[in-house]
Amino acid sequence: MPTAILTGQPVPGSSIEGDLRSLGFDVRSATDVAGTETLLAEAACDERVAVVDARFVGHLHALRLGLTDPRFPLAALPGAVSARPGAGRTALTRVLAREISASGDAPTSPGKAASAVPVDSLALALEADGIGVHRPELGSLTATVPADPQARNEARQAVASVDDEAVRLKSAVKSRDGFFTTFCVSPYSRYLARWCARRGLTPNQVTTASLLTALIAAGCAATGTRGGYVTAGVLLLLSFVLDCTDGQLARYSLQYSTLGAWLDATFDRAKEYAYYAGLALGAARGGDDVWALALGAMVLQTCRHVVDFSFNEANAGDTDATANTSPTAALSDRLDSVGWTVWVRRMIVLPIGERWALIAVLTAVTTPRITFTVLLIGCGFAAAYTTAGRVLRSLTRKVQRTDRATRALADLADSGPLAELIGRAPLRLPAGSRCLVALGGTAVLLFTAWVWSYGSWLLVAVAVLYVLGSGGAVAAPLSGRLDWLVPPLFRAGEYGTVLILAGKAEVNGALPAAFGLVAAVAYHHYDTVYRIRGNAGAPPRWLVRASGGHEGRTLMVVVLAALLSASQFVVALTVLAVAVALLVLVESIRYWVAAHQGGAPAVHDEGEPA
Repeated sequence: MPTAILTGQPVPGSSIEGDLRSLGFDVRSATDVAGTETLLAEAACDERVAVVDARFVGHLHALRLGLTDPRFPLAALPGAVSARPGAGRTALTRVLAREISASGDAPTSPGKAASAVPVDSLALALEADGIGVHRPELGSLTATVPADPQARNEARQAVASVDDEAVRLKSAVKSRDGFFTTFCVSPYSRYLARWCARRGLTPNQVTTASLLTALIAAGCAATGTRGGYVTAGVLLLLSFVLDCTDGQLARYSLQYSTLGAWLDATFDRAKEYAYYAGLALGAARGGDDVWALALGAMVLQTCRHVVDFSFNEANAGDTDATANTSPTAALSDRLDSVGWTVWVRRMIVLPIGERWALIAVLTAVTTPRITFTVLLIGCGFAAAYTTAGRVLRSLTRKVQRTDRATRALADLADSGPLAELIGRAPLRLPAGSRCLVALGGTAVLLFTAWVWSYGSWLLVAVAVLYVLGSGGAVAAPLSGRLDWLVPPLFRAGEYGTVLILAGKAEVNGALPAAFGLVAAVAYHHYDTVYRIRGNAGAPPRWLVRASGGHEGRTLMVVVLAALLSASQFVVALTVLAVAVALLVLVESIRYWVAAHQGGAPAVHDEGEPA
């Protein structure tokens, strides 16, 4: 049980002790610095500890935000400071020891006891030592240490005038979200989140329920009947409501975790792509083969996400990126100053809420072919819009890429042993040409695969050139203005090649097998992103080497198409899909479970716009 240490003389009529107990703290009292240090040392080493001024007056939710958020090693608000086990506890203990040294460890009189431990100065001392202390935004909530009875009465009136439960419920909703989510889901899903919290449900349980609902929806779509399609659309929307609820529950109850963030992000991709497969199976039952469209939608959506991830990681820590004065950024700021343009811009990029609503409605009232066609057109426009804007931003400002950013781009590139071998060559591409080499190699590879017949050895030769160019592109750090485009170009090259070759095989099962292979590889690439987001680094190099890297897998698929008949190619794709899936899934699950059990820092994934 976490420990809260009340310092100073208790104030008659104060509710602070009861509030702390309601938050799950074991409350103890100390009248001076030495007593506080003693209680801190006695507290369990594997539990959170808080030091709170006994004169504190404030909302319960203010205390919750400042003392219980698991994402931060140290947090503070007026009159209170909390520390997680580990570095946070160590730093707080060191600062308290310094207070004892400064006071000479002398006994204090009863009248002086209440101010014997200046709690606010502890947080300031921690920050003076260069240690980050999280200070939550309280907004209309009250948190203060009154200096006299009049100030105490005023503070209590301020507490009574604001309903902290209403504030807590409102803050459970993301401050920036899509139109559909903001106006059609969040107004009631927040109450569902509170209902779940009061019944002891966890965000991970709600996330799992959302996944199961989406899988059932995919199964209904796979029936190929109108009733199945209508039911699938309704269940997909219900799955999205639960998907919003799990994040709102995490914010409402501050139940953040590394495992939860990974499950939330991973299950979103699994739900959407499983639904694509369900629609394709349902269409096949009706005699319409739309597997190419389903795979194309997955390829496009994944490449869109990689564009988002790469651009954001490339500009992480770049002060010029956040203070961009380019014409593109200026235009964007002007558009954001007009209310209706903000919502239009959020809608046209087809974020997850709008996208799932579109898919659900089209599934219920049209056919899978129409659903995928509209989805491809919409996502294609959104991808062109967002990518063009980011390219313009990149061209009109100087690049100050950090070492972390270049390392993240290298990890997102997913280059395997062949690229490593080529990268050891003494030749280096000019800094501004790496993106052009990746673009040219991908374009030539896809064009050749599209134009030439299945099994052409010319495509093998082009694939070898693609591998050479891929290795050269990542031989040096990706520090150029447009080098953040290299990972999504590699994704397009690999996924697009698999899609085209499977389509040209023209045998039953080729496109479903290709769908499975791309899904397995895409999971690996998403897993890389989520590890980087959680500051856990990329997957181990042995996993990347064992899976061949993007260039190795691309070359393998092209060679298999040249060596094998179309029916044999289907078997090879299936085997490759199963092998990659087992390899990346086992390692990914092992890592995330171990990280969660090992006490990895809690994170919360707010989700990407697309």
